[in-house]
Amino acid sequence: MISDPGTPTLDQLRVFLTVVEVGSFAGAARKLHRATSVVSYSIANLEMQLGVSLFDRKTTRKPQLTDAGRTVLAEARSIYSGIDGLRAKVRGLLHGLEAEVHLVLDVMLPSARVVDALKAFREHFPTVQLHLHIEALGAVTQLVLERKATLGVSGPLTTSIDGIERIGVGKVALVPVAAPGHPLAQPGPHAPGAGREHVQLVLTDRSRLTEDQEFAVLGNRTWRLADLGAKHMLLREGIGWGNMPIDRVRDDLASGRLVRLELPDCSGVDYPFDIIYRTDTPPGPAARWLIERFSAQLTGEA
Repeated sequence: MISDPGTPTLDQLRVFLTVVEVGSFAGAARKLHRATSVVSYSIANLEMQLGVSLFDRKTTRKPQLTDAGRTVLAEARSIYSGIDGLRAKVRGLLHGLEAEVHLVLDVMLPSARVVDALKAFREHFPTVQLHLHIEALGAVTQLVLERKATLGVSGPLTTSIDGIERIGVGKVALVPVAAPGHPLAQPGPHAPGAGREHVQLVLTDRSRLTEDQEFAVLGNRTWRLADLGAKHMLLREGIGWGNMPIDRVRDDLASGRLVRLELPDCSGVDYPFDIIYRTDTPPGPAARWLIERFSAQLTGEA
């Protein structure tokens, strides 16, 4: 037995996998259009290179994998699968398909839309590596501007930005909510400005594009969070009130864990979404497909 195995060729691995698949040397020879002696010679050379016996030829007429053979089989399949993936990627590149797409999504985008797009993308473009980023407010546009993302689904920005193309892809309703025990959740009319007397939880980010900008902020006392999940958790615990995407709190409203607030000066607001990309870096086929998918979601055609 050798201590340092050699390096098998792809052809040797292909012959080995074919013998395992069809269950005999003669069957592998027919499938590969080779002589049986050539197949036997390839397997013998592979075993000699690796220093192990792959098949038990003594106790059975049909070749049976040894313990070492089963270990080598798993690795051989992995290697051949990687080669197939490489060839598929190169075929895509030859036809203009991107090798990878960096996608950044606004945290407010409804989860159903995110899941639909990602699952469908994986089915349509199995060779394209998708890198996903989730950000808030101006951080989405900033990643696109800095070329860290190919494509983004961004929330509203109060200023237009040169070099960024925007395509509207719908909106989500933000509704004011609080826990049942919060003072603003108690029944009865609330005077205008009542929300300013209580801590409002506000989603924020650290990008320069939305620095000092506010969206649907009413309270004089605000706690600013960069994580929508943390905001949701604090709201359910009765710590402050705030606006949330309706899809994120629908179950909480139905179960009574949160209450939709009736505030005369804050009844809710629409949060619009835009597909964005740099005008000097137009999207390729896979990125264009994502644009079409997010647009089709609005009409139910996805």
